[in-house]
Amino acid sequence: MTLRFALFGHPVAHSVSPAIHSAAYRALGLAHRYELCDVPDEPALARAIDAVRSGELAGANVTVPWKRQALALSDRSETTAADVGAANVLARDPAFGVVAHNTDVMALVEELGALFPSPARVLVLGAGGASLAAIAAARALGARSVGVSSRRWTEQLETALWPHTSEIVRLGAELLPWSAEDGPLARFAARADVIVQATSAGMHGAGPGEDVARVMPWGLLPKASVAYDLVYNPVDTEFLRRARGAGLVAKGGLGMLVAQAARAFELWLGIAPPREPMLEAARAALLARPT
Repeated sequence: MTLRFALFGHPVAHSVSPAIHSAAYRALGLAHRYELCDVPDEPALARAIDAVRSGELAGANVTVPWKRQALALSDRSETTAADVGAANVLARDPAFGVVAHNTDVMALVEELGALFPSPARVLVLGAGGASLAAIAAARALGARSVGVSSRRWTEQLETALWPHTSEIVRLGAELLPWSAEDGPLARFAARADVIVQATSAGMHGAGPGEDVARVMPWGLLPKASVAYDLVYNPVDTEFLRRARGAGLVAKGGLGMLVAQAARAFELWLGIAPPREPMLEAARAALLARPT
């Protein structure tokens, strides 16, 4: 039997998720299909989730900007999603309807843990669903202090008006105003073990990312620090270039993308897929894209 799976997001044309999942299907001799579903607004998201609920789709991944809303629109949430406050995987349960999961957290634990096994201090840039996963991953790795800053958290705006702060505070992170000057963000970054770039800045189809790269006080960061950019397309971003230029270990988000996809695959089909073909397919898909 052929099952259909999809990625919900906006935009999604840049995604290599179909290549990743299709590689896993081929490796296991499965005839399933994985599609891109551009979801421009919340009514469209509700309709897309209904397709999972009805069984038209056997499951779905969720990407920016809908991870919070996908959790709210699900019929039930597993602790992986409920604890974080965002969902990146939707599975269908005939008894319970659409069940929300989050595979981003453990995927990021794998990635960051391989680069810096026990960070004490982690800085997260961004306040979207991906940043919530990054905070949870930092805590899972044992970080005692997690700071978060967002481009919309300016010092000119009262802290009470900063968007998306309630979930971040609930996860125990410190809120930092967005400023390139010698302020709280720069002081926190100067003692950070890991910096996670969790915005869409630099992503194909989004802005070039210079504003996010510029806010970091690269010259003050410890040389042992690690910079991780969740953006995977393109493979090289301004954030990563600046980090390497400062002598830091820097890595993009392709490994995390494959790791979360493998965990989603297992949730849907009860089979752990081979990751190497998935990673090779992702790299090939990116190389085939026009620059």
